Amino acid sequence: MVERQLRQRGIRSERVLEAMARVPRELFLPPDLRGYAYEDGALPIGHGQTMSQPFVVATICELLDLAGDERVLDVGTGSGYQAAVLAELTEDVVTIERVPVLAEQARRALREAGYPQVTVLVGDGSLGAPEQAPFDAIAVAAAAPAIPDALYAQLVEGGRLVVPRGTRWGQELVRVTRTEQGPVQHVSIPCRFVPLVGDEGFGHD
Repeated sequence: MVERQLRQRGIRSERVLEAMARVPRELFLPPDLRGYAYEDGALPIGHGQTMSQPFVVATICELLDLAGDERVLDVGTGSGYQAAVLAELTEDVVTIERVPVLAEQARRALREAGYPQVTVLVGDGSLGAPEQAPFDAIAVAAAAPAIPDALYAQLVEGGRLVVPRGTRWGQELVRVTRTEQGPVQHVSIPCRFVPLVGDEGFGHD
């Protein structure tokens, strides 16, 4: 997976490649899907949610450009896999999931995989986790129609937010850096995520 799906497709950060190699991806999937864990695609995890394609997870992590001492928020816990990769890249990871069943499954998977230090919250991820803020970096694993103001507001100066922005049917990954002059945006790859459900996403189901 690391060599064919990541390095050969342009992931350059050795820290990210090493993190992806260390996380046991199969532990974050239902037992009947574990045989597909390292294939090049997203996988269903129930409740209309998916585990993102490895290349997309690696791209998000590379865009965040973590050195190892940052406080990071992961929006849309899902399976917990991306939170685990982030936990390989920095010590302080908070993740938030709106579906309580998925949050509990992710909590168990993170413990089993060796990441008990990750804090798993239940709530509206589009609003972030203000009680845990500020954050040096925020990763969003669901599509938003625009940059969520609440998430940007929870960044420190120089902090990075990576979010899929677009419609329900197609987006592009955008990195937004908080500066004194205002948000600075960098557009990365096209992508397709499930919608961000919540006050600053596509509304509530």
